[in-house]
Amino acid sequence: MSQGPDRSLRRRAQRRGHAAERFAALALMLKGYRIVARRFKTGSGEIDLIARRGNLVALVEVKARPTVAAAVDAVTAAAARRIAAAGDIWLARQSDHAALSVRHDIVAVVPWRWPRHLPGAF
Repeated sequence: MSQGPDRSLRRRAQRRGHAAERFAALALMLKGYRIVARRFKTGSGEIDLIARRGNLVALVEVKARPTVAAAVDAVTAAAARRIAAAGDIWLARQSDHAALSVRHDIVAVVPWRWPRHLPGAF
């Protein structure tokens, strides 16, 4: 039995996700954020984007879904915990970590719409 179709679907979903992350990064940069990390991975979890504006660090989960509500619902409590744990690791590596405030955001990428930034979403 071939696993070709499953692999193809996974690759297509991964490409869509990476395109959504690029679109979300652009939207955040236009709002004055500097993207300091993309797809930051640890043993605890992964953060799609880490954006910074001044002393504010936003740990951003990007979700491409048909609606904003579906994007928000796609961030489970377990995913939020993994993102927060990975964020703690990233933050500990920053020399100015004591001066930084951290926020957990979602950027919903919905077809034919500008990405919707939801600060402090989880």
